[in-house]
Amino acid sequence: MEKIKVLVVDDSAFMRKLIQDFFSGNPRFQVVGTARNGQDAIKKVSELKPDVVTMDIEMPILNGLEALKIIMKENPTPIVMLSSTTYEGAENTVLAIQLGAVDFIAKPSGAISLDLHKIKEELFEKVISASKVNMKQLVKLPTLGKKNLKTNQNYSKIEPNDRMQKPLKESSWNATAKKIICIGTSTGGPRALQHVITKLPKNLGAPVLIVQHMPPGFTKSLAHRLDSLSEITVKEAEDGEMIKKGTAYIAPGGYHLKVKQTGSNLTVQLDQTPARNGHRPSVDVLFESISEITDHAKIAVVMTGMGSDGSLGLQALKKKGIVKAIAESKETSIVFGMPKAAILTNQVDEVQNVECIAESIMKYV
Repeated sequence: MEKIKVLVVDDSAFMRKLIQDFFSGNPRFQVVGTARNGQDAIKKVSELKPDVVTMDIEMPILNGLEALKIIMKENPTPIVMLSSTTYEGAENTVLAIQLGAVDFIAKPSGAISLDLHKIKEELFEKVISASKVNMKQLVKLPTLGKKNLKTNQNYSKIEPNDRMQKPLKESSWNATAKKIICIGTSTGGPRALQHVITKLPKNLGAPVLIVQHMPPGFTKSLAHRLDSLSEITVKEAEDGEMIKKGTAYIAPGGYHLKVKQTGSNLTVQLDQTPARNGHRPSVDVLFESISEITDHAKIAVVMTGMGSDGSLGLQALKKKGIVKAIAESKETSIVFGMPKAAILTNQVDEVQNVECIAESIMKYV
């Protein structure tokens, strides 16, 4: 098996050595070099042609965000960011993903994490994942303005994808029923969500429940960013709150998101029951929860991500009630694992490029 060539970028000599030692001790990887700041990283990426870069966000001379922009423009390379869990660190991490980073890892205890060994296995997994990403799609970034500059209140600007779209069978869909939209995604998900959520109209006649695999401390920043770009309201879900149409609720990192029927209302239920397939929040848990709601038609969407989270939940949804399922295409997925697993269940009604998913959702709403 060919080794994955890694460039390690961090302004701390101690952290560079620690991360380098992690990779050197694993036969899957070869550390081809290290860099001490963003300027150094740009030069080394060009010279050494690594398969994956691990890069600290907070560095002198040229920080990780600025270096990321230049690398993605000049020598597009999969980059996994290392971030602090502070509010500013979380905001910068979400921005890094929007700028082209494949994924990120939260340092367990700040810039100099003596206990970095706690995330060693996660680091390995994310670098292996990064080495397999769809680079052609990774460099295609959505270009969107801020909410207060947008004027469209509908989805007419979305180009249809007739080549991939299955015909809508009206007989199997209750157009007059109350609707609920549920979305699951992982690696590459924040930018996929930006493509979809920002194209939903302000008067959306359904709530949106979202599971994005992220650790605690980062989902609130993701919600803030999507809210600033979208016509609908986007927020981090809160336990016990009533679910409203025209609002998207993102599962907080570290909590499963479930939906509970309370009389004629739906409410958010958060819990810390065991992780499912290593994930909390889990798409399967969300989908299975929504399968118990009997008086709504459901629209389920599975987008880019490693693994198969969502496929079991999709099957649970399809066994109960009226459901339309949409999976992101291989062509636009950063990682095709989750959509592929969903498609293999034979329960998916449409396979769509990410830029067409909002249109498909609105067709059913």
